[in-house]
Amino acid sequence: MLYSLVIFDLDGTLADSFAWFRRNLNMTAKRYRFRAVAEDDVEMLRHASTQEILDYLEVRWWKIPLIARHLRQLKTAQAASIPLFPGVATMLGTLAAHDVRLALVSSDTEANAREKLGPSVALFSDFDCSASIFGKAQKFRRVVKRAGVDPNAVIAIGDETRDIEAARTAGIACGAVTWGYAAAKALGDRAPDHMFERIEDIAEAVLARAPAHPPGFVRE
Repeated sequence: MLYSLVIFDLDGTLADSFAWFRRNLNMTAKRYRFRAVAEDDVEMLRHASTQEILDYLEVRWWKIPLIARHLRQLKTAQAASIPLFPGVATMLGTLAAHDVRLALVSSDTEANAREKLGPSVALFSDFDCSASIFGKAQKFRRVVKRAGVDPNAVIAIGDETRDIEAARTAGIACGAVTWGYAAAKALGDRAPDHMFERIEDIAEAVLARAPAHPPGFVRE
């Protein structure tokens, strides 16, 4: 087994929230006066970093906490309508059955995260949720410390470039999924330790049942 602790991101990694995000983003843009996202913008933004996205949308830094709080409130009202990706529950169950500890790090609230996870919530031993001024790297460090495991036996899995950067800052391995928000090429350009094209690939890599894709791998 390669890893004894897996730290998952939620939206775009375990939960299929992209459609929800698209429905609510432009209403939020109107409310907080930043640039709306046109249909033609979506693919371009999937290749951008978090900072590049904020710059393109012309979001002033002081509005970010207000926007994040508003989106969390919307999710609280609509969390039950955001499904897990097909196969996620099985994958999580496979990892837990092999004594892999599962944790979740998200900017969403823990209550929303628990509702989205449904019955799979019982498989998780730790949650570090809600916004943090120190970002995901600090959350990763807290989870690893609470678990009391060797950082070399920990992997963080997410769908955005910032997830890769945060894992590296925290000194743990990083895995990137290609079915979420960021484009596969944008993720691959940052050379994560693992690239996952299918949900079942996660259990195979964590349990060392199959060779991992080399860093930077992106299937054409």
